[in-house]
Amino acid sequence: MKSWLKALARTRDKIVGGLASLIPGLSKADPVALEAWERALIQSDIAPRLVGEWIEKLRRKGGGSDMTQAIQAMLESTFPPQASFDWKGTQKPKVILIVGVNGSGKTTTAAKLGYRVKQQGHSPLLAAADTFRAAGAHQLKLWADRLKLDVVVGAHGADSASVAYDSVKAALARKADIVLIDTAGRMHTKQPLMDELQKVRRSIDKALSGAPHEIWIVLDATLGNNAVIQARMFKECVALTGVVVAKLDGSSKGGFIFTIRKELDLPVHFVGLGESEEDLAPFDAKEFVKGFLGL
Repeated sequence: MKSWLKALARTRDKIVGGLASLIPGLSKADPVALEAWERALIQSDIAPRLVGEWIEKLRRKGGGSDMTQAIQAMLESTFPPQASFDWKGTQKPKVILIVGVNGSGKTTTAAKLGYRVKQQGHSPLLAAADTFRAAGAHQLKLWADRLKLDVVVGAHGADSASVAYDSVKAALARKADIVLIDTAGRMHTKQPLMDELQKVRRSIDKALSGAPHEIWIVLDATLGNNAVIQARMFKECVALTGVVVAKLDGSSKGGFIFTIRKELDLPVHFVGLGESEEDLAPFDAKEFVKGFLGL
């Protein structure tokens, strides 16, 4: 698995030399260094309002030899203590609906999550409810075959809500532990498509009362603040319970993850650090901050 330090290299490279190079100036309470720090944080796609809060805290601190530790602690405090996601829970099967816009990495993420679940000794079922794209269900089937995962595939043009319903029923019959339902990518600005997502959710509830138990949005890290806008609009449509960040290793805008947690109050459960199925890692605030700063 790739390290967080490597995965966040592009974000650090964008902010010339990395944020760690600016800390010595901050330790001396240098106003010029403070301004450079503020500019660098905003360039990494952190919300200006959040950056402003941090800068004010640093001004009040007034420098000091412990500035590195103070900055680490300040950034880490953005993320409340968070235990690893509990795949077991009380529901069986646990149904997770995966949503997002076109090209965000939903299908690949669904397969990687299924692989992770299987490696931990659970029995996953993948559901290819992306029936709008001709290649959507086929792509998930290819992943499932390669990773030896059980999958229910919807025919091209079929009603995605029906596919989701059938998948949950199949999971009950096959005694699967986890159902990961991959939905079609939909633009968050297109209301009819968002309404269709509500229909999928209701269909799942009919198949298993109370499901889906989780609704996760997959966000493309290369979009930075635009991904935050997507998450906000999906949250208004469906009750999002978490985030999976894809393609972090290819992004220069990794700072947006701070904004997701702070402004949308959504936990980040997993992060894609590379292309392999092994490179989907549980989110670790300490490792993320160290990689972000270049420490």
